[in-house]
Amino acid sequence: MNTLHLAITTDNLIHILLLGFIGFVLSMVITPIYTTVAYKQQWWKRQRTEAWSGGTATVYNKLHAEKHKRHIPTMAGLIFVASITLVTLFGNLSRGQTWLPLAGMLGAGLIGLVDDAMNIRSSGKGIAGMTARAKFGLYSLVVLAGGWWFYAKLGVTSLYLPGMHHLYVGIGIIAIFWLVVIATAISVNFSDGLDGLAGGLLTSSFVAYAIIAVVEQKFALAGFCLTVVGGLLSYTWFNIYPARFFMGDVGSFALGTALGIIALQTDTVYLLPIIGAVYVVETGSVIINRLSRKLRNGKKVFLSSPIHHHFEAIGWPETKVTMRFWILGQMASVIGLIVFLLGKQG
Repeated sequence: MNTLHLAITTDNLIHILLLGFIGFVLSMVITPIYTTVAYKQQWWKRQRTEAWSGGTATVYNKLHAEKHKRHIPTMAGLIFVASITLVTLFGNLSRGQTWLPLAGMLGAGLIGLVDDAMNIRSSGKGIAGMTARAKFGLYSLVVLAGGWWFYAKLGVTSLYLPGMHHLYVGIGIIAIFWLVVIATAISVNFSDGLDGLAGGLLTSSFVAYAIIAVVEQKFALAGFCLTVVGGLLSYTWFNIYPARFFMGDVGSFALGTALGIIALQTDTVYLLPIIGAVYVVETGSVIINRLSRKLRNGKKVFLSSPIHHHFEAIGWPETKVTMRFWILGQMASVIGLIVFLLGKQG
């Protein structure tokens, strides 16, 4: 029995690794198609003039003026969204495991795509693109639809919390689903601000959740995670400094949504703030600066937010910020995995 179990596990692992490899290769194949169209159609990302924490983005614009002069196209998230979709549809489709993260990724990616398209055609004044209220409303509808599927079709009515085991919440799981996925997507979006930063951070996060899914014997879900990793590695190859293109909201919202859904499907929401510690800090810095501006007559705690721009502003080269944040993201993923495995032992 042990030998048979080992053989089955080996076959599953080979399939999962192949999905990741195919995701990488397919993204590499799609990239020249995207770049040809993007540069020809001039899909340049417009420079924002308003800070996320309120007021004029003076520090950000000073730091990134030269980058925007280079005319770097956005919406490159289309590359890995397309490759992940194709690999999943034709090689890893599972009603109980991959339907939901795939649908969530596509729904959020579509809203991000519309926002990116509006950004490209805007004048660059303010935060170009869809209004925050419209984006939040549309995105909430997508996430709530996913939450309903999670509850009604997958039959999830409880949430695991350390020390409390499974907390029954009933239909309230839809609200929890909404909160977790929305928060994750927004946090990932904030982290997409330097060349290679989001790609490296998300790679670590999805590798961690691939391992968690394997331990839970959710092999299709693990395969989905590694397909994402394959697509991200291809994207990051071209996105590291100096970036050839940006993923845009179509990429960051799509993958942030998928990450939140996978945390819920593996019943490890409690691990998400650990594995995604860098995203938490990035979002926290925006909130702190916004509150500080309101409560302290326009004074900020950080020179610029999200916090990766603060480190740029104090003199760190962009590449140093990116690579050190990558290391922090990798260590956060390791700590999250240790917590997860210790819980399994208990």
